[in-house]
Amino acid sequence: MFCKKKLICFDLDGTLIDSVGIWNQVDATLIEQLGGKKVDLFQIQVERDQYLQHYKTYSDPYLEYCAYLKDKYNFALEEQQVKQKRYEISHYFLDQVIDLKPAVEFFLYALKQQGFILALTTTTSINNVDRYRKNNSNINQKIDIDELFSLILTREDVENIKPSPEMYIKAMQHFGLCSSECLIFEDSLIGVEAANNAGIDVVAIYDQYSEHELDKIKQKAQYFVEDYQQLVPEMNISD
Repeated sequence: MFCKKKLICFDLDGTLIDSVGIWNQVDATLIEQLGGKKVDLFQIQVERDQYLQHYKTYSDPYLEYCAYLKDKYNFALEEQQVKQKRYEISHYFLDQVIDLKPAVEFFLYALKQQGFILALTTTTSINNVDRYRKNNSNINQKIDIDELFSLILTREDVENIKPSPEMYIKAMQHFGLCSSECLIFEDSLIGVEAANNAGIDVVAIYDQYSEHELDKIKQKAQYFVEDYQQLVPEMNISD
């Protein structure tokens, strides 16, 4: 898995942090507050994934997603206001609830100590990453994001979100490396497909919110692990 690799790229939501379910709660709260309707959490996740995929070539896929929610649930606010309201609702969850997946900190620091270059490659916004850095003690008491990651790429750094390979190609080019020298950790099908499209080996980490696409994830990923405990240093990660 790690043989001859130099750069290891990590997705954030669902890969390093337990957050996908949080965004389901954020969207459900948004719909209830603005539209007066209760929605199934799994269903809102499926819809969000579908519409972000549909709008992947747009300049702001999340604004388009908010416009979709506005139309479907008859929000009185304009889409930009809906997007702002969504972000305001998310603050509590981003600051107080979201945490690292078990054993992530041990794994990341072990990789760093062994000389691997680490990159954070996420289609979440830089504002969210900054909140994790500054406000979320669950995360920043365990890891120093800026110390660990030599490169941080967010949604603002690319024109096309995953499954476009743009983010991973950009990370490779930044360090002057080729695909065989890189490895990617992802949790979702679109993330695994982005790695495939970049021609880079991908490790799929289990996330309960990707359970509905798990068979396809396993088919398309070069490696699959249930959790980071499988990859801690005593298991000789250099093999």
